[in-house]
Amino acid sequence: MNEQIVPDSERKSISGGLVARLPQLPRDLAQLARFDRPIGWWLLFWPCVFGVWLAGAGAQFALLGWLLLGAIAMRGAGCVYNDIVDADLDRKVARTAARPVASGRVSKRTAWIWLLTLCLVGLVVLLQLRIEAQIVALASLALVAAYPFMKRITWWPQAWLGMVFNWGLLVGWTQLRLDNWAALACIYAGCVAWVIGYDTIYALQDREDDALVGIRSSALRMGSRVHAGVAGFYAATIALWALGVWLYRPDALALLALLPVALHLAWQVATLDPDDPANPLARFRSNRWAGALMAAACFVVGNAGA
Repeated sequence: MNEQIVPDSERKSISGGLVARLPQLPRDLAQLARFDRPIGWWLLFWPCVFGVWLAGAGAQFALLGWLLLGAIAMRGAGCVYNDIVDADLDRKVARTAARPVASGRVSKRTAWIWLLTLCLVGLVVLLQLRIEAQIVALASLALVAAYPFMKRITWWPQAWLGMVFNWGLLVGWTQLRLDNWAALACIYAGCVAWVIGYDTIYALQDREDDALVGIRSSALRMGSRVHAGVAGFYAATIALWALGVWLYRPDALALLALLPVALHLAWQVATLDPDDPANPLARFRSNRWAGALMAAACFVVGNAGA
C-alpha cells in the first residue's frame, strides 16, 4: 500500500510523530487507539464544545479539558472495539489490513485489556460530571456498541456514526443547563447531517474494497451522485443549525455567526474530487476547522450579551 496516497496516520502531526518513535507494542496500542490520527478525537470533541459554549456559561476551560480527555480516551476505546469486531473484514481491505489486530501483531486478549484501560480513563472523566450529564453520557453506550455492525446491515452506517459522534453535545449541554431542548435537538440533528457528509467523503477511499467484501456505506449508495449527496447533507447541516440558533436566540444577526462554517462546507463540496485518492482524505480532515468555526459560532450565540 502506498502510504503517501492513503496514509493510515498523520505522520506530520505531533501525535503521529511521537507514535512513530515508540517501541513496537506501545506503538501498536497507540495505533489501535488511533492516537496517530487526531482528527477522530477532534471530531468527537468539537460537539462537546458546541454544547458547552452554546449553553452560555462562558469559556468553561476546566470542563472542556475534562471533555477533551474523555474524547481522546473514548474515541480510542471505540476504535479498539471496532477493530476487535471488524478484524476479519479489515484483513480484506487494503487500507486496513495492516491494523494491529487484523495483522495479528496485537492479540484480541491484549486489545480487550487496552479497551478496558481506556474505559477507565473515561470513567474518571465521567465522575467529574453532575448526575444528569453522567446519565446522558452512559446512554450512548448502546449506540457505540452497535455501530461496528451497522455497515453490515444498512447503507447508512454514517447516520449511526452521526448519532454516536455528536453525543458530547448533549453531555456538554446537560452539564450546564436542562432547558431549551428544541434548540438543542436541531443543533444535534444538524451535527448528525454534518457527520453523514464528512464520513461519506472519508468512505470514498474504500469504495472498491468495500464493494468487494460486502461492506455498505453512503459513498457506495450515492454512487456517481456523491457530490450532490454530500452537498445535500451539508445544506441540511446549516439549515438545522440555523433553526437551532433561531430557536435559541431569535436574532438575524446571530445567524451570521454560521456564515464562516457554511462557507467552509461549501468549499469542501466545491473542491471534492472523488477520483483523486488524496483529495477525500484531505477534505475529511479539514472538518477539524469546520468544527472550530462552529464552536466559535456557538460561543458567540451563547454568550452574546451575557
